[in-house]
Amino acid sequence: MHAPSVGEGLMAQPVLARLRRANAALQVAYTFFSPSAERFAAGIGADVSDYLPFDTASAAARLLDALAPNVLVFSKLDVWPTLVAAAERRGIPVALTSASVSPGSGRASWLAGLVLHDAYAAIAAAGAADDDSAARLATLGVPPERIEVTGDVRYDQAWERAHTRPLGAQLHDRFNPARPTVVAGSTWPSDEAELLAAWEKVRNRSPDARLIIAAHEPSAAHTRAVIAWAHGMGMTAASLDDATPDTDAVIVDRMGVLADLYAFATVAYVGGGFHGAGLHSLVEPAAHGAPVVFGPRGANTRDAMALTSTGGGFVARSAAELAQRVCALLADRNTCAAAGEAAAAMIRTGLGAADRSAALVQRFL
Repeated sequence: MHAPSVGEGLMAQPVLARLRRANAALQVAYTFFSPSAERFAAGIGADVSDYLPFDTASAAARLLDALAPNVLVFSKLDVWPTLVAAAERRGIPVALTSASVSPGSGRASWLAGLVLHDAYAAIAAAGAADDDSAARLATLGVPPERIEVTGDVRYDQAWERAHTRPLGAQLHDRFNPARPTVVAGSTWPSDEAELLAAWEKVRNRSPDARLIIAAHEPSAAHTRAVIAWAHGMGMTAASLDDATPDTDAVIVDRMGVLADLYAFATVAYVGGGFHGAGLHSLVEPAAHGAPVVFGPRGANTRDAMALTSTGGGFVARSAAELAQRVCALLADRNTCAAAGEAAAAMIRTGLGAADRSAALVQRFL
């Protein structure tokens, strides 16, 4: 199983867990390519995990000689053409799981087609996240008869984590979950410019409202800056480890905890919507049953459109709109709870993708 970075790894994890349960003697070699995934890979439970070697003929031959796999699986789309060609020559089937192809994907360009078309054409089975991705996989070169819609494994992963809540249980008493709380996750400076500007109005309407900020790139300088802003607003502020039930602004100064902190969200704000890189995960707060507010960029993505169409998500195009939406949700707990239930229901409708993806791979074992 190859999952280049943490995002693809999170999609691979529930699939591998199900394959393990179905095959007591299964051996798993898990590879990645991004340095950010090294720590994640160490905890995924594979028999061996390491960087995938560069895509050369000699490296592919050594890899396949050493592992002699029954099946080679790529999580999402990041196929390595030389490795796929070598596997095909040896009769080793290649599968895709959690394949999601966005509109305008760079893989659809003529240059990418020259490099990747043959690799996609060699895919023995591809599990697509949705009907649109299935159609786009065919344009990339995957034979249509080998494509099936298995669903989005992120929904299973987020739901399972949300209902385990290891960090949430530890912080339950310290954080006072009854207090109205906005959890702002994966924020960029462009998000915080709007969010912090909106917060004065939110506090005027809901004086006991608490703000938890988890920046996309946490740093000591960022923590100091937000604490200084909070003090200037007359609020108490602290880092995550120093927070108490009375802390008004909590600044998360480490990675890996955001998905659990959404357990405390009365309302969630997801960053990236005021930033060119696009929205971050809307699935994680929705799995916790929190209504989700986000900026305008990325509002036409599949998750964003599904949330807004069902009443579980809301687009805010400015600080004023953000303040208005958050104030309205905090002021009316029935409306807020209904929106949160709509968000959770959207996730529930997508559950089962991990089972279907594991079944796709199981055919080759």
